Amino acid sequence: MPDISDKKTTVKVNIYGDEYPIRGFGEPEYIIRVADYVDRKMREIASRSKYKSPDKIAILTALNIAGELFDLEAQKSDSLTEVESRAQNILELLDSKLSVPED
Repeated sequence: MPDISDKKTTVKVNIYGDEYPIRGFGEPEYIIRVADYVDRKMREIASRSKYKSPDKIAILTALNIAGELFDLEAQKSDSLTEVESRAQNILELLDSKLSVPED
């Protein structure tokens, strides 16, 4: 997770053969890690694509990464729903075991 501070950092990264100065609030290691991920994804997409234009590869990569994000958000939502359901079941079980019968 990035370090949130009030100090911007500039890091030079290489993505798909081009160098970019990236300014951000994160630690340099985090920025480099993110850039390395984008570079790997672009190279992966390029190796499977008929397109050779870096712009088209960048768009396909952005769509691929956005798809990954959407999938993770859906998984997170499903997991949260399951946890809430289990918590409700536990609460109902506890209520039934702890309730005092009235005479």
